[in-house]
Amino acid sequence: MKYWSALKNNTDARRLSANVLYLTLLKVAEYLLPLITIPYLSRVIGVDGLGAIAFAAAVVIWFQTISDWGFNYSATRDVARIRDDTNAVSEIFSNVFWARCMLMIASLLILSLLILCFDKFYDNRIVLLLTFLVIPGRILFPEWYFQAIEQMKYVTILNLLTKALFTATIFIFIKRAEDYILQPLFLSVGYIVSGIIAMFIILKKKSVHLKRPSISKCLKAIANSTDIFINNLMPNLYNSFSVVLLGLFAGASSFANGIYDAGKKFTTVANSLLETFGRAFFPFLARKMDKHNIYVLFTMTLSFAATVLLFFLAPLIIKIFYGEAFSESIAVLRITAPAIIFVSLNNVYGTNYLILNNKETLLRNITIVVSLIGFVAGFPLIYYYDYLGAALTYLLSSALIGIVPTIFAIRIKYKNRISPTNNQ
Repeated sequence: MKYWSALKNNTDARRLSANVLYLTLLKVAEYLLPLITIPYLSRVIGVDGLGAIAFAAAVVIWFQTISDWGFNYSATRDVARIRDDTNAVSEIFSNVFWARCMLMIASLLILSLLILCFDKFYDNRIVLLLTFLVIPGRILFPEWYFQAIEQMKYVTILNLLTKALFTATIFIFIKRAEDYILQPLFLSVGYIVSGIIAMFIILKKKSVHLKRPSISKCLKAIANSTDIFINNLMPNLYNSFSVVLLGLFAGASSFANGIYDAGKKFTTVANSLLETFGRAFFPFLARKMDKHNIYVLFTMTLSFAATVLLFFLAPLIIKIFYGEAFSESIAVLRITAPAIIFVSLNNVYGTNYLILNNKETLLRNITIVVSLIGFVAGFPLIYYYDYLGAALTYLLSSALIGIVPTIFAIRIKYKNRISPTNNQ
C-alpha cells in the first residue's frame, strides 16, 4: 500500500506508467494482433505467400524509415521540452508533418523506378504498392506526438479497436493462396483509418494547428534530424536488406524469405515491445536523466527473459503458429533470439542515452560503421548459407550495434559522474 500511495501522489510516475501501458497496447495492435492470423495464413497462403509479403515489407521498411527521418525521436524530444507552448508545438508538428509528406512522395518515386527497372520488383509490384500504403497511414498517425505529451490513452484504444477489426477481415476474405495480396491491403487500410482518427484528436481536441507548408522550414526540420535518420536507416543494411538479398538470390521462389521471416518474426515482436518501453521512457528521461539506471535494469531484465524463452520454446512456437511446413524456421528463431539482448543495449545506451545527451553524431558514426560491416558480411553469408546466413548476419550486426554504443555511453556516464559539468 505504501508504494501504491507513493505512485498515486507522484505525477511523473503516474504519467510514465500510463504511457508505458498505452504504448504497449499500441504495439499489441501493431505486432501481436498479426500473430493471431499467422496460424491461419501460414496454412492458407503457404511459405511462398508469406515470403512475398516479407519481401515487400523488407523493401517498404526502407521507405518507411525515410518518411520517419528520425522525427520519432527528435520531434518527441523537442515537443516534450516545450509541450505547454501550444504555438511552438503547432510549429514543430506542422513542419514534421509536411516534411514527412515530402519524403513520402520522394519514396514513392524511387519505388516506382525500382518496379520499372527490376524484374523481382515488377513481379511483386501489387504487393509492394499495397504495402507502401502503410506509410501515409503512419504519417496520419503521428505516434511521436502522443509520446511527447505523454497522453496515449484514447488514441491507443481507438487504434487497437480499428486494427482488431481489420485483423478480423483476414479470416473473412483470405480463402486461397492467391489472396495473399489482401493481407497488406487490410494492414494498410487499418493504419489509414487509425491515422484519420488520430489527426482528428490532435487538431480538434488538442488545439494543435496544422500550418501551411513551408519548404524552407521542412528542409530545416529534415536537416536537424539527419543524424538520427542515418542512425535509424543504417541498420536496414543488415536487417531488411538481408530479406531483399534472399529474394534476389532465390529468383522467383519466395521459400527462403518465408522461412526466414517466420523464424525472425518473434524476435522482431520482442524487440518492438521492448523498444516500446524505451520510447515511453524517452520523454521522461529527457527531463529526468538521473532515472536512467532504473530503465536499464528494467529493460535488460526483460530482454534476457525474452531471449531464454524464445530459444528454448522455439520448436513449440513454430509448430503452433506455422506448422510442420516451417520446421526449418526453428533454427532461425534460435539464432536470432540472442539479438534481443543486443538490440536492448542499443536502445538503453544508444537511443535513450547518447541521443538524450546530444550525442547523435557519435551514435550515427557508430551505426554507420557497424551497419556497413553487417552489410558486407551479409553477401557471403546469405549466398552460401541462405536463410541461416541471413540469421547469422542479423545476430552479428545486432551484437556490434549493441555493444559498441554501450561502451561509449558508459565512458560518458562515468565522466559525467566524476564531473557533472563535463559535456563530453
